[in-house]
Amino acid sequence: MANSIAIIGAQFGDEGKGKIIDFLAENADVVARFNGGNNAGHTINVNGKTVILHLIPSGILHKGKINIIGNGVVVDPAVLMEEIEELKGKGIKVTPDNLIVSENAHAILEKHIREDKEKNMHIGTTSRGIGPAYTDKVARAGLKLIDYANQSNNSKLKPFLKNTALLINNLIDKGKKVLFEGAQGTLLDIDHGTYPYVTSSNTIAGGICTGLGISPKKIKTILGVAKAYTTRVGNGAMPTELKDDTGKIIQQKGKEFGATTGRARRVGWFDALMCKYAVMVNGLDALVITKLDILSEIENIKICVGYKHNGKIIREFSNNIEILQKCEPIYEELPGWKENLNDANDFNLFPQNAKNYIKRIEELLNIPVCIVSVGAERSQTIILRKEFLF
Repeated sequence: MANSIAIIGAQFGDEGKGKIIDFLAENADVVARFNGGNNAGHTINVNGKTVILHLIPSGILHKGKINIIGNGVVVDPAVLMEEIEELKGKGIKVTPDNLIVSENAHAILEKHIREDKEKNMHIGTTSRGIGPAYTDKVARAGLKLIDYANQSNNSKLKPFLKNTALLINNLIDKGKKVLFEGAQGTLLDIDHGTYPYVTSSNTIAGGICTGLGISPKKIKTILGVAKAYTTRVGNGAMPTELKDDTGKIIQQKGKEFGATTGRARRVGWFDALMCKYAVMVNGLDALVITKLDILSEIENIKICVGYKHNGKIIREFSNNIEILQKCEPIYEELPGWKENLNDANDFNLFPQNAKNYIKRIEELLNIPVCIVSVGAERSQTIILRKEFLF
């Protein structure tokens, strides 16, 4: 069993990472966020209550956990303080003891938000100032949170700020169980995603090292999270996109609307080429499949196993946008299942066709599926392979 687990989105984000981190956090000591900003939205359902987190790691919903926002995150101080107060209002403890923010994380300022709205609308960004904040950081014109707190005399923010690289390395060296929490997904990575329709940070497993200040040797297990189908918010190529009634059914049933923006997500069939690419660039050890229940009652379910491009068949994913935009999916069709999965608590009791679907994904990606999620609640999470977990 691992003592440090990375949770990485294997698609375009919105895969259900927040729920999985919340589920695994029960047995963790530390949950550490390494990238992105408040453009991320993790929706978690606990005992019928919905909590949406944008900056604070999902471990905050569990007592006795240390939650770290690393140096690789860009932080809007106003949003952070607002989120802290909102959680406190719901009876959730948030103090400098259980939430520690890197003093070296960069601040999102008002000018960044203005610039984002003016310049980046064509990409389909959330207009939260994330890109411009990262731009200033790289241009060495940014403002670290510790400097922001000193300049603005922000006494509420200061107690949360520490050297988190030192802290997390000490915690790992002491044998604490650590969850690394990623925002967005592999295909939105600034280097390895579908550029320019990407986010402004490294969303892949490699981003953990730079975003938290740890050695790659300290990441023991890397889990990818993927929906049983594909969704995407904003612009950019998506070969398996469905624009028919089936797509509308999945969108409505899956409540595919962004937690941060409320925008409708584009919906498509599971893309095995895309996820196999995510397995490669992240070095995924196993996969978590979410929202399998949403595909119940669909008569025939398709998996993309190749692309057709200019008359040729492609079996490997390309993040070259010129190629990807002209790719037609090649599908393999599997029979669906009629049974509702929401109350299923044992994978062995799943309908055979649902089990076959998971097995086929394992075969195509050549890695095991360790968890299947069939609903929003913690209880609707089925463990298939314990050896990849705490």
